[in-house]
Amino acid sequence: MLQAALAAGTAQRRSVFELFGRRLPQGRRYGVVAGVGRALDALEEFRFDDEVLETLRDVVDEPTLSWLADYRFSGDIWGYAEGETYFPYSPLAVVEGTFAEAVVLETLLLSIYNHDSAIASAASRMTLVAGERPCIEMGSRRTHEEAAVAAARAAYIAGFASSSNLMARQRYGVPTAGTSAHSFTLLHDTEEDAFRAQIASQGRGTTLLVDTYDVAEAVRRGVEIAGPELGAVRLDSGDLGVVAREVRAQLDALGAHRTRIIVTSDLDEYAIAALAAAPVDGYGVGTQLVTGSGHPTSGFVYKLVAREGDDGEMVSVAKRSKDKISIGGRKYALRRRSTAGVAQAEVVGIGTMPLDDGDDRPLLVPLVRDGKVVGRESLDAARERHRRSVAELPRAVQAMSAGDPAIPTVHLPE
Repeated sequence: MLQAALAAGTAQRRSVFELFGRRLPQGRRYGVVAGVGRALDALEEFRFDDEVLETLRDVVDEPTLSWLADYRFSGDIWGYAEGETYFPYSPLAVVEGTFAEAVVLETLLLSIYNHDSAIASAASRMTLVAGERPCIEMGSRRTHEEAAVAAARAAYIAGFASSSNLMARQRYGVPTAGTSAHSFTLLHDTEEDAFRAQIASQGRGTTLLVDTYDVAEAVRRGVEIAGPELGAVRLDSGDLGVVAREVRAQLDALGAHRTRIIVTSDLDEYAIAALAAAPVDGYGVGTQLVTGSGHPTSGFVYKLVAREGDDGEMVSVAKRSKDKISIGGRKYALRRRSTAGVAQAEVVGIGTMPLDDGDDRPLLVPLVRDGKVVGRESLDAARERHRRSVAELPRAVQAMSAGDPAIPTVHLPE
């Protein structure tokens, strides 16, 4: 496309691309935007060096290679801030520049937004039903090594307390936590030897894995060694609700009233919800989180919605094929709220945003201006935004049953 546009003289036409999803994953009531910070970092580093250009030499012609060698995005990007909730046709990123500059960003932006938002959307449902009980991200062994780091970051934005991924700690400052595996227990001659070694190294506040052999015996032995100051025990098998009640009763009988119970074992939002009444203090979530709990992608697309005409004026354009309709025109977006502050609709309009529309909350913020990143922020800011955004949604989002989007998307004409 770039090569043909350069040859045709249309590559420099001013253009507006929009990144959005036509629908939420089936049954979901809302989605969560994540990956914005990663996308901004990637954009700053998006270059075609000599090695890459040599690889492309058999793909594109010399004028295109020459153009790519000097590539720097110099346009503007507006978008939903990281951690914000979204709905069908929310304009999550609006990219303004020449066609050539903007079209080559399609795969870069979609790959980041689609993955990270899928993870954050699943994580948000999990933390929503977990309530005050912390969730720990533990999915690094179930996905690609780089995807694991991105997943830990996205999960933290959506409310997870920590991650077992140390690279996420180094790269993004995500708090880390973990526990021992069954292999550590099996390494030692007895379970008692394993517990003594772990407690001697990690202290009494450590978390002991107690279901390698007999749970009740392991709990008894752990409290005997660490005393009532034992930090936590982890359950990774069986009927977790039933076993947790038995272990809680045993811990209390042994005087270990403050010893917490952490559960793992292929948890998802439905399993977490089912454990709401159990005496569980935290959840370790792996496979289901890093695979989006059944929806590993958000289904976002990147479409041209406006471009410069022969007269220099911007013209709205849109795809009209069956079942894949796009809406032309440069968009603005508002979250319409009631007087009580409860979200009522996602308002998406074309053209200039109204100056004053009551309690409507503007959703698009500047991310890149004249090629310079202006929208970078901390993970804690994104995490707090997520908390506020979910809190303003209708109560229907708390239901884990499949349903329609929590609020409708209202399209306003130009």
